[in-house]
Amino acid sequence: MSESVQPQSGPAPPAPPAPPAPRGVVANVAIRERKAWAISGWLGVVVIAACIVASVLLARGSVKGFIVLPIVVGVVVLASLTIVQPGETRVVRFFGRYIGTLRRNGLSWVPPLSDRRNVSVRVRNFETNHLKVNDADGNPVEIAAIVVWQVADTARALYAVDDYMNFVRVQAESALRHVATTHPYDDALGGGTSLRGSTDVVAGELAAEMAERVAIAGVEIMEVRISHLAYAAEIAQAMLRRQQANAVVAARSRIVEGAVGMVEDALSRLRERGVVSLDEEREATMVSNLMVVLCSDQPASPVVNTGTLYS
Repeated sequence: MSESVQPQSGPAPPAPPAPPAPRGVVANVAIRERKAWAISGWLGVVVIAACIVASVLLARGSVKGFIVLPIVVGVVVLASLTIVQPGETRVVRFFGRYIGTLRRNGLSWVPPLSDRRNVSVRVRNFETNHLKVNDADGNPVEIAAIVVWQVADTARALYAVDDYMNFVRVQAESALRHVATTHPYDDALGGGTSLRGSTDVVAGELAAEMAERVAIAGVEIMEVRISHLAYAAEIAQAMLRRQQANAVVAARSRIVEGAVGMVEDALSRLRERGVVSLDEEREATMVSNLMVVLCSDQPASPVVNTGTLYS
């Protein structure tokens, strides 16, 4: 009785190499602002005064060799004192390690041998450059905006980006370019969002996008307003003529609409009061004359007809 021999399977093929990690992804900075250890600076002033008194007493005594100790202590305490002005903070580092932010105003005593960096938390504002971008219709426009911002997280502002002030300016212009390209300069139909006609809506979108872009730097966007908006110089004259033509067409439409209503009202009143009986041809002539008078740019010159309408 023959037995079937199963073929032996060889070693499994090697797994394909993993794809390389994508580049250009924004890293998540884990650092956050926290409160720095500090006590009242006046206690440090008392310690310095005590060190001075101790140094004087040791200098007058017989153990002058110990005078170095109070001097060193006094110098270390003096170097640990810092003054924080209103609207400012001190970012405290200890041998390169971030240990906290001091927001309390006045004189404070921070850990010895630490360095402090001043970061202003006042409200700031700046105006972007006049940028030339293409709107949603492809027309080149010039646009600029005023940005009001404030540092909310001092640790991220210093350590998450290289220069947070330059970072805010660059990201503000980038967001302004992006928002300007998503809307037309002017909406002829009047039913959509445009840069000129929907300033508040565009400013809200601009503020939201800027806040998202600068959040990594610990910056809070308080307000954004468009300060300059115009067509580029190369198409300004052509767009001005188009706007004038649209205004003329709109005015003519309004005039014709009003004239038609006035003619209808005049004919209806003549019929109701029985002032005169007009056939279709005479009504057509009256309508034509009234429309010419009401829609003409120049004052009408009356012509007295001494004959009949049919002559």
